[in-house]
Amino acid sequence: MVSPQKSLCLVALLCILPGSQKATATNGMNLEGYGAKSHALGGASMAFDTGNSAVMNNPATLALMEADAQRIGIGIRGLHPDVNSAYGGSISESGGDAYYMPTLSYIRRDGKLSWGFALLAQGGMGTEYGDDAVLFAMGKPMSWITGDAFQPMSGEDIRSEVSMGRVMFPVAYDINEQTSFGWSLDFVWASMDLQMDMDGYTFGQFQDGVGGSVGGSMASSLDGFSDINYARFDFSNSSDFTGEADGYGWGLKAGIMHKLNDRLTVGASYHSQTHISDLETSHAQIAFAGIAEGSLETHILDGTIEVKDFEWPEIIGLGIAYRPAERWMLVSDVKLLNWSAVMKNFTMVFTAADDSTVNGDFAGQEIEVTMKQEWDDQVVLSVGAEYQAGRDLWLRAGGSFATNPVADDYLNPLFPAIVRTHYTGGFGYRFLPQHKIAAAFAYVPEVTVTNGNGVMIYHAQANWSMNYSYTF
Repeated sequence: MVSPQKSLCLVALLCILPGSQKATATNGMNLEGYGAKSHALGGASMAFDTGNSAVMNNPATLALMEADAQRIGIGIRGLHPDVNSAYGGSISESGGDAYYMPTLSYIRRDGKLSWGFALLAQGGMGTEYGDDAVLFAMGKPMSWITGDAFQPMSGEDIRSEVSMGRVMFPVAYDINEQTSFGWSLDFVWASMDLQMDMDGYTFGQFQDGVGGSVGGSMASSLDGFSDINYARFDFSNSSDFTGEADGYGWGLKAGIMHKLNDRLTVGASYHSQTHISDLETSHAQIAFAGIAEGSLETHILDGTIEVKDFEWPEIIGLGIAYRPAERWMLVSDVKLLNWSAVMKNFTMVFTAADDSTVNGDFAGQEIEVTMKQEWDDQVVLSVGAEYQAGRDLWLRAGGSFATNPVADDYLNPLFPAIVRTHYTGGFGYRFLPQHKIAAAFAYVPEVTVTNGNGVMIYHAQANWSMNYSYTF
């Protein structure tokens, strides 16, 4: 049995469990840089050649490719978060500490036109608290008023994971020696796993419109419970790359680059908000446990779940690249990420299978649960410097500095998207005339935030990326 002191810890956590989106990455859910060259330079990428990775940065810079050349790129990105939550002397540590994202691309230049395709795993991260984390073992029942009247939760795994990917079809046009434009049409997919307990008190607060909402025919059927200990949402698979619930859609990018003189170049890009279908799976469960007719009952229901309106935000980027000397390049970008347009709420709709032998009186009924997010827009400043140490070796360093988009009141210990600073470094090396490799590493110092319930969230990271390109 969990001690009263530890019970108080987990109660504070469970009360705010539904309070944030189901992913964290580095800048909100966005990576600080795409491609090892940009990554090593703090994520700057608007006004210089970042290779095939330009398809995720500024597609106009693809026009910097050598004339009549073709380039194949292969890459891998690793994220290694270190997440802990603490309250009242108890600490739980997430076991989700390694996430990997591959890339593959082909770009060619024909005259003034550069075009091709790229496949990118844009994001992939989550938390893995398992089934034995103290802070998720007990919670407040719906009838809770004060004191230590805590009840056991499901005792099942607590985890989440999100993945976002794109297949991109870029085109860049070199108008003249100074100016180029670029576009990209992106096929986008997203997927999600979620295994989450919500204590009865929080669920009851949502029913009253505090911090969220609960609706649908199933909500009224729950009146048969005189008290609810917890509700559980469960849709997950065993894949390391895709989640159980998935959706598909599209997005657009546009960019411009202009060379003011031989030393100074400026660039800008616009990434549209994505348009993705609701994430859906027919292999989902929802469970309710509580008191009905004087005895403890648990109802586990099978059905379909939809995650509504999960989108990536629009992003506006501006940047410069300056060459003060032959071997040096200094770069800087500023980006605005419009999280407030896509992260206001998180909504799930569960529809029980119309099979009374499995779901009893709940067969065919629906419940909609909405959790407040209220993310703010985010500003990210990236700076970097590159030095050509030899004919075939480039050394790079930089940093990324961002505001935190997540409001403290809704910060979730499972999904803390709170890191703001990245210190980066890396290199590029041409080991044969047509072959290059590049690598980058980012150190993300620990950030500590206390949420509205007094829970302290600790989040640090170590990230890396590697690319290989073959030009012919």
